[in-house]
Amino acid sequence: MTANGLLQICGYLGVLLALAKPLGSYMAAVYEGRSATVRVLASVERFIYRITGIDPEAEMRWTGYASAFLVFNLLGVLAVYALQRCQGFLPLNPQGLPAVAPDSAFNTAISFATNTNWQGYGGEMTLSHLTQMLGLTVQNFVSAASGMAVPVALIRGFVRRNADTLGNFWVDLTRSILHILLPLSFLLALLLIGQGVVQTFEPYRNVTLVEATGYDRPKQDEGGHPLVDADGNPVTEHVTVSEQTLALGPAASQVAIKQLGTNGGGFFSVNSAHPFENPTPFSNFLEMLAILVISGALCHTFGVMVGDTRQGWVILAAMTLIFVPLLFVTVLCEQGGNPAFAALGVDPAGGNMEGKETRFGIVNSALWATATTAASNGSVNAMHDSFTPLGGLVPMWLMQLGEVVFGGVGSGLYGMLVFAIVAVFVAGLMIGRTPEYLGKKIEAYEMKMAAIVILVPPLMVLGGTAVAVMLDAGKSSVFNPGAHGFSEILYAFSSAGNNNGSAFAGLAANTPFYNLMLGLAMWFSRYWLAVPVLAIAGALAAKNYVPPGAGTLPTHTPMFVGLLVGVVIIVGALTFIPALALGPIVEHLMMIGAR
Repeated sequence: MTANGLLQICGYLGVLLALAKPLGSYMAAVYEGRSATVRVLASVERFIYRITGIDPEAEMRWTGYASAFLVFNLLGVLAVYALQRCQGFLPLNPQGLPAVAPDSAFNTAISFATNTNWQGYGGEMTLSHLTQMLGLTVQNFVSAASGMAVPVALIRGFVRRNADTLGNFWVDLTRSILHILLPLSFLLALLLIGQGVVQTFEPYRNVTLVEATGYDRPKQDEGGHPLVDADGNPVTEHVTVSEQTLALGPAASQVAIKQLGTNGGGFFSVNSAHPFENPTPFSNFLEMLAILVISGALCHTFGVMVGDTRQGWVILAAMTLIFVPLLFVTVLCEQGGNPAFAALGVDPAGGNMEGKETRFGIVNSALWATATTAASNGSVNAMHDSFTPLGGLVPMWLMQLGEVVFGGVGSGLYGMLVFAIVAVFVAGLMIGRTPEYLGKKIEAYEMKMAAIVILVPPLMVLGGTAVAVMLDAGKSSVFNPGAHGFSEILYAFSSAGNNNGSAFAGLAANTPFYNLMLGLAMWFSRYWLAVPVLAIAGALAAKNYVPPGAGTLPTHTPMFVGLLVGVVIIVGALTFIPALALGPIVEHLMMIGAR
């Protein structure tokens, strides 16, 4: 690795960790109602509560909190689905784009409501300006805010004693949007516009190329699958291009919240590799920073709200200790290149630049890929499908760990806290003592709910992959045979089953089969995790505080950081290594065997 690449990585991590304390402290003040912005915007909050009929003083039991969470998200799914199906005759559609197909609209509605933002379609070719703004951008805010509300309720479960309420979902939702997501998104959008990210309602523009160009394009059948001749060779047609259509629209406003809310859905088909969405190295840095900044800062928010900031730093340290080594593995694998290129007369010393933007290079592409899959973001600035086998394995495995290494805004924190509960339970078994975490005894009920949280995503990922590789409807969408084709399917279900949204793009996923299967995976993986977490919060809030004793495991020490990291990695390794062995691992062995 070059000194420049190392400097880029260190600079990114330094700024990210430096922002954790001030932003985390601010968010804690927001949720506790003591920040300056809460006081300044109090009248705005009261107006929102008045017109929506919400009593901000009415607290909810965990069941009521979960019900409000589920109903609100269901309404979001229905609204986005209806908007897509009706966009053909709605305004702000300068290209006259037709209604989205029912299966694709179903998948997209669930995708954006669950904070996954998986996209089986081309953004600028499928959705109108109105659908992008009113449907997707709004969901980017509310799905992120919903996720942030859940760990706040869980934190109250640790803090409260003999209580049966966890706060008010609508208040937590409103404050997440009004005081955190909106101000940060407004600032980031302005910075991105200054870097050249487009923000306009103008229709697309057709421009004449300086020089006409021609290429051979694979022909496809009505189902979108490539045609082959009698010998199995692809059937192509020669196309001459003399004009290019430049897609425009309100992109900067959507890009800002897609990154800050760990949503990830791109305004354009190629996401943040598009020069209108991510034009410069500085915009690239800002967007990468936005992916992890709230998730990292929420760790400190947790520490402040439970009254012991060391607890927050332990969670952040565990996340960072997993993230950094995997980041360097990805960078080194991509810089190592493909040794098979040497047989073609290509010097592999330049690294694997396939599928990467030259304005970003290998380090920034690998850094983005690691950050976006450590978080439940899913935005990309390079083609993950073109990474080396082990370079692509790391982003896939980061998702399979449960996206708790920073993770999504809110979901990453509550996922890691569930692993912390499991860690203290394991430690309790070792010493023969009832485990405790932050003064609350961890008993059978909490462990049952934690087991659901940990087991549902693997069930969605491995079960969905198994069904896809057994049925023709799943196999027919794979354009790459063998181990890499299996990796593409496994990656797709890993992405959907962990609410990420990125993809190995060699899979034609915009089919009724994949739209349905991936939609269900996204749905269950979001709500079958959030509801058990709220159940844990309710159980903890009802318990009394247990003072630490001689046998209590300290959870603010380096030893606990190591225990927590070990639990996360061992669970991920035991669950997914067999599947990874059939995909990227065997593909790597095939690659080095081709020297």
